[in-house]
Amino acid sequence: MYAEIILPLPLYSTFTYEIPEELETCLKIGSRVLVQFGRKKYYTGIVESTHSQTPNGYDVKPIMGVLDTEPIIKYPQLKHWHWIADYYLCSPGEVYKAAVPTGLKPESETYITLNVDSETIVQDKLSENQQIIIEILKTKKKFKISDIENHFSKFSPNSKTITNEINKLLELGLIEIAEKIEERYTEKKETYVTIPIERGDNESLHKLFDLVGRSQIQEKTLVAWLDLSGWMRKNNELKTVSKEDLIATSNCSQGVLRTMINKGIFNLEKRSINRFNKISANKNQEIAELSSAQKNALSEIHKSFLSTQTTLLHGVTGSGKTEIYNHLIADVLSKKKQVLFLVPEISLTTQLTNRLRKVFGDSMLVYHSKFSDNERVDIWKRLLSTNEPLLILGVRSSVFLPFSNLGLVIIDEEHESSYKQYDPAPRYNARDAAIVLASMHGAKTLLGSATPSIETYSKALSGKYGLVTILERFAGATMPDVKIIDMRKQRKQKEAKGILSAPLLKSTEENLKQHSQSIFFQNRRGFAPIVVCKQCGWTPKCHNCDVSLVYHKNTDLLKCHYCGFSQQLPRLCPACGQNSIETFGYGTERIAEEIHECFPDARISRMDLDTTRNKNSYQEIIEEFSQHDTDILVGTQMISKGLDFGNVRLVGVVNADTLLNFPDFRSNERAFNMLEQVSGRAGRRENKGEVIIQTTRPDHPVLAKVVAHDFLGFYNEEIQTRKEYAYPPFSRIINIYVKNKDATVCARAASILANALMQTFGSRVLGPEKPLVGKIALWFLQQIMLKVESEASIKKVKNLLRQIIAATAHFPEMKSSVIYFDVDPV
Repeated sequence: MYAEIILPLPLYSTFTYEIPEELETCLKIGSRVLVQFGRKKYYTGIVESTHSQTPNGYDVKPIMGVLDTEPIIKYPQLKHWHWIADYYLCSPGEVYKAAVPTGLKPESETYITLNVDSETIVQDKLSENQQIIIEILKTKKKFKISDIENHFSKFSPNSKTITNEINKLLELGLIEIAEKIEERYTEKKETYVTIPIERGDNESLHKLFDLVGRSQIQEKTLVAWLDLSGWMRKNNELKTVSKEDLIATSNCSQGVLRTMINKGIFNLEKRSINRFNKISANKNQEIAELSSAQKNALSEIHKSFLSTQTTLLHGVTGSGKTEIYNHLIADVLSKKKQVLFLVPEISLTTQLTNRLRKVFGDSMLVYHSKFSDNERVDIWKRLLSTNEPLLILGVRSSVFLPFSNLGLVIIDEEHESSYKQYDPAPRYNARDAAIVLASMHGAKTLLGSATPSIETYSKALSGKYGLVTILERFAGATMPDVKIIDMRKQRKQKEAKGILSAPLLKSTEENLKQHSQSIFFQNRRGFAPIVVCKQCGWTPKCHNCDVSLVYHKNTDLLKCHYCGFSQQLPRLCPACGQNSIETFGYGTERIAEEIHECFPDARISRMDLDTTRNKNSYQEIIEEFSQHDTDILVGTQMISKGLDFGNVRLVGVVNADTLLNFPDFRSNERAFNMLEQVSGRAGRRENKGEVIIQTTRPDHPVLAKVVAHDFLGFYNEEIQTRKEYAYPPFSRIINIYVKNKDATVCARAASILANALMQTFGSRVLGPEKPLVGKIALWFLQQIMLKVESEASIKKVKNLLRQIIAATAHFPEMKSSVIYFDVDPV
């Protein structure tokens, strides 16, 4: 018998391994197996299928071991993986690598050690770098290659030669390479306290009390254990008692407990537990009553689900979509099915968690990338081990979880580009992947948004999706007034203070006097995006990417927002030596500082990527703002997505130009969505909100639609433009990227590929051209756009693409290049 194994590698085929006789009975589809790949590497693979057909032309290696008694992948997960791999033109191995938590994928790690049996080589025969490596290895028995590189960089600036130097030392026999399988998942263990007698044995229980003697604290501890375990309540199930709970209840010390263990009164047991089997918060709130508009929408959704798989709920900001979601979730959970609730940002899971847990208690799980890998493995195992009705709230990676009985998928803020994975592969859109996942489970999908994407709204109008609309805010709240401020006039009249206009400053001051809160939106983090020498024009560039560095004042560092490279801000210009380096432009950090200068008594916080790196950062910032411990919140796009704050009366968009001037066919849609969404944070309760948008282009047509809160008018204009230029939804776009570490080779490879594509697709091929950022992390990029008619067979197009890639593979430029696809870019 043989098994087809998916490995976590960017390889398009499965790999055949022999199933040893002793493993035939325990190996199942979806099980993890440990296999050798190549000469020395070991990986955890997933069994896709089994068969008895002997492969020809190569020796088949045996499976080394089965890691699970039961599969860790459920049906139809494997089917869903293959759909993602096929649709987004990547390998099943890349989907597997992204889908399964790292803790469930043990693999071998390469270690380097000194060869103690080798003959001594005269030091002067070794290069300086080789001598450094030998000295590093003498400090410890073994090192990972990555550790060697880190140590090497401390001693030598020329760390690019590390691989060559290691190979030379291998040839000389001075070092050895070994592989060790690394287990990344650590089980959480808890210590439990037991007593060494059977329940109901009262005579033995009296003996335990005799052992206590005259110690009142020991007697109190034993009584506390009996109470916590329910030992004396014979009709009730006996409960486990953790060491932590016993100490907290009895107020005994570790020393007292140790004495009682030594006397034989207690025993200690360590047991593995799931980190998410216990949830501290329980249900304590009923589902809120719906308004008449919400009731009508809920009824329309139920009707729509009778005839369509997917329905769009188009509700204006503040219309109470979350309460409608709650009723739908409760209905599905009552039918013993599971619900996936997708949100685009971790910040949204933070605010929704508290609201949903009050209603659904321990039926809810949360899953996102800020959890440790151990925590993610435990959530995975919880879902594997149960068919209970659960609500899973998460971001895009949640579509990969092992659902067993999915009944409903809710995708909130469905228009958001955050649902799209950019790097690495699979470059999937979680919204579309979730719709397919739901259909595979026979579940329904509800898309929710105040500003639906053009493609989604087009499908809703055509009847492919159901459409339900709410045009009024909840509880009589009204849409905020939007004012456009012309910053050119403000600066000409010298009314602006830095980047803040006089009307925005005045409204902020009035808002603070009324004890209301404000939100300032700037879609750019850091202190200053532009650093330049005013004498010679020198600008600091990233060493690895084709972008300028952004200055972060709190760390006094210049940082690259693409690869993470950082360096100190030089005091003197490295080009001309003058003390003439200045910073220009405004990021969230600088805006927060200027607001503080204008309103020194105001409590100001910032929410961007720099302030939310820790797991609990989102929650702390949002809770402080919700409880009015903060007066003004400054943030990037994180604050524009669905957050609900009752006391926000003012929203200031500091610089709308960065949204309006972006060179992309989706720029108008992206600008309208973001401006309308961030405007929707204001006036969500009884007080009317105010939105002030600062721009140098006050006559831009998008701004007129935002002022009127006119989504339908914006959609009608945008759909005509898309139709005129054959952009989605009237076409399908696949971006093809060529990547190489040599700029010239990259350009030649892109040209070869583009010419080959044109022979098949003709004028549908645009490019190649250098993308907006032409180099990222030392890789040069070229982009080719393929734009095909929406009615064309996308399956046929993708098969042709694979054939063309294969046909050009013999060119030297193609061999050294990496080719990847971005299907349906956003």
